[in-house]
Amino acid sequence: MYSLLFLAPAFPFAGFIWLATLGPRTARKAVAAVGVGTIAASTVVAGLLAIAFLVAPPAGGAYTQTLWTWIAAGALRIRIDFYLDALSLIMLLVVSFVSFVIHLYSAEFMQADDGYSRFFAYMNLFVASMLTLVLANNLLLLFLGWEGVGLCSYLLIGFWYRDPANGLAARKAFIVTRVGDTAFTLGLLLLFHSLGTLDLQPLMHLAAQRWLPGSALPVAAAALLLGGAVGKSAQLPLQTWLPDAMAGPTPTSALIHAATMVTAGVYLIARAHVLFALAPPVQLAVAVVGAATLLLAGCSALVQHDIKRVLAYSTISQIGYMFLALGVGAWSAAIFHLMIHAFFKALLFLVAGIVIQALHEEHDIRKMGGLRRDLPYAFWGFVIGGSALAGLPLITAGFYSKGLILWRAWSSPAGGVVLWLAGMLGVLLTSLYIYRLIFLVFYGERKTAPVHLPGWRIKLPVVTLSALAIAGGFVNIPRWLHGVPAFTGFLHSALPPAGLLHRPGMSEPLSELVAALLFAAGLFAAWRRFSGRRVPRPAAGLAGAIQRFWFADWGMDWLYDRLLVRPVAAFARLNRQDAIDSGYNAVARLHVWGWQALRRSENGRIRWYAAWITAGTMLFLALAVWR
Repeated sequence: MYSLLFLAPAFPFAGFIWLATLGPRTARKAVAAVGVGTIAASTVVAGLLAIAFLVAPPAGGAYTQTLWTWIAAGALRIRIDFYLDALSLIMLLVVSFVSFVIHLYSAEFMQADDGYSRFFAYMNLFVASMLTLVLANNLLLLFLGWEGVGLCSYLLIGFWYRDPANGLAARKAFIVTRVGDTAFTLGLLLLFHSLGTLDLQPLMHLAAQRWLPGSALPVAAAALLLGGAVGKSAQLPLQTWLPDAMAGPTPTSALIHAATMVTAGVYLIARAHVLFALAPPVQLAVAVVGAATLLLAGCSALVQHDIKRVLAYSTISQIGYMFLALGVGAWSAAIFHLMIHAFFKALLFLVAGIVIQALHEEHDIRKMGGLRRDLPYAFWGFVIGGSALAGLPLITAGFYSKGLILWRAWSSPAGGVVLWLAGMLGVLLTSLYIYRLIFLVFYGERKTAPVHLPGWRIKLPVVTLSALAIAGGFVNIPRWLHGVPAFTGFLHSALPPAGLLHRPGMSEPLSELVAALLFAAGLFAAWRRFSGRRVPRPAAGLAGAIQRFWFADWGMDWLYDRLLVRPVAAFARLNRQDAIDSGYNAVARLHVWGWQALRRSENGRIRWYAAWITAGTMLFLALAVWR
């Protein structure tokens, strides 16, 4: 059964080849069948592998499939290896299944679009790249998948390329993530130069053997990998590309934000956990970056007017929770929240797409309202997804995953009170901004009547993800609720359990109670402020200035524009003639002058040719005699 592993990325890649070559000349039903069917086949393979892994685990808890040697150059030997352990199996299941329901949704949602086959070609390549990333057994193959999802994000964000704003958003995403990718590339070079291999398991083993904790090499390598993760997962200070990525179609937003691209950084850190454990300053930086990001993005989500941008900032904030967990050594808790986030965030984006399509492509939540009666399935899907995001106690999956992170932030040796408080404040912000969105979109007066009602291919994914947003948390019920933390226990074969440090004044049930109270406080504040019939007026004075500051992503784009964009543009204008090329142009002109001088000797006068030959011969003989 394990020999089927290569089929998981092979099916969507084959679908991409077919769609890219034959799709434009094929009927839309066939395009949908190939686009959705190949992802469904990959999901079936993932399910079969999961059953085999649970029934008859491979020796050592991991299985490696070698297909062929990719690069053989001196000491560098890179093979196309796929590695299946508990961590990559979870990622395989989440990526393939969530991608499948998004593709099924897309088959109807994108039906009227002119680029139907092109859209599915990009989406299939996206999934193939992400599956390659999570199954790769060496960092170079992982980097190939990493760059593949970066390319596909550019293609999908700018899918409607006739609008210049979409092209600008795509370029922004591509360039900003390249900053992180440059750091990642330098990290690969440093690791290979120091340890002589890029194979993940030998690499981690050699790092633990040869490097002392806190020494310069592991700190530098981990910092460079963190740079790559920060760019791909849209964490401070490289988070600015993600809200603008909403320019793409809604299924694209769901795919990028739920189970694929933005979670790649979380997976990278978890997969290289040995290296980060050897670099305590960098691991602390992971936690600090996550805590700061979840708060800043939560504040920005509070003041957005575009329904998809609210969800975009929500994604940045929730990835921040995962970084917080990774930073305190709660590796399994981060992956648990990654899985649950994939369910409820895909659900929220798909429902947002229903609302946008039903209201003449309207994105502004100030022009929405009263939709719970017209779109009841969308309303309940959004309430379930939003409640899971906010962590509705005991009922939704988000309560269990986020609660585990908060407790680890308090109880882990690398955690502390400050990180716990940041996570708790994030709970309040999350509850406030998501219920603000629910009240403004689905309550109050109806401002726009729906004109489009979806079919079963859109409704079925909503129902499926709604069920998972509730039941997904039950796979890891904490012991204080007399449950079994089966999910984190399963991951312990690939990721070490988080350490526990007794800090007085707090217990896990009490931490969950505080989170529940903050959830209720955010819900109550949102109800008081936004459940009325009129949209609240913008704040004035200092409060209004703060809201505008948050709305502009804390001025990050303004800062980058003045620190980076304008100086580069000014230098380009100053160097319009390209001073560097002037040296090469001088060499070229020197050759031209030499050619012009020599050309004069080619005058067609044979007597002069003979005279010069005779003179040269005599000069040569004279020099020979003189020597």
